[in-house]
Amino acid sequence: MKIDKRLIEIKEYQGNGYKPLIDFETWRVAVLKYCDELLPENITVLQRHDESDEIFVLLQGNCTLFIADGKEEVGTIYHEPMELLKLYNIKKSTWHSHTLSKAAVVLIVENANTCLLNSPEIVLNEDEKKMITHVIY
Repeated sequence: MKIDKRLIEIKEYQGNGYKPLIDFETWRVAVLKYCDELLPENITVLQRHDESDEIFVLLQGNCTLFIADGKEEVGTIYHEPMELLKLYNIKKSTWHSHTLSKAAVVLIVENANTCLLNSPEIVLNEDEKKMITHVIY
């Protein structure tokens, strides 16, 4: 017997990059997959979310999170290689980005209203870019 489609919603994403899949009231679930713009040498900005935390879960492949201290300016940029099926909660207003292997799939949980209006970006200078480009996964 088939399940009534009013009871379940099934989504998948076969493309590259970031794709929101389900929004419900105040939260969103998205998938992030490899894209060239997230190669370490192509990362030119960090982003922060001023209204919420953001959760990342590595489902397959490799992903490294870049986390920076500092409020209005970027301080030290740290890298955190993700482990499969562990939850990584990036705290509200923390500068961050990430780089992924071609096989990577990352599940993201965030506020449904997360957008450029409440998620400023900061352009990295050459020294800050160097803190990222040395990462190899």
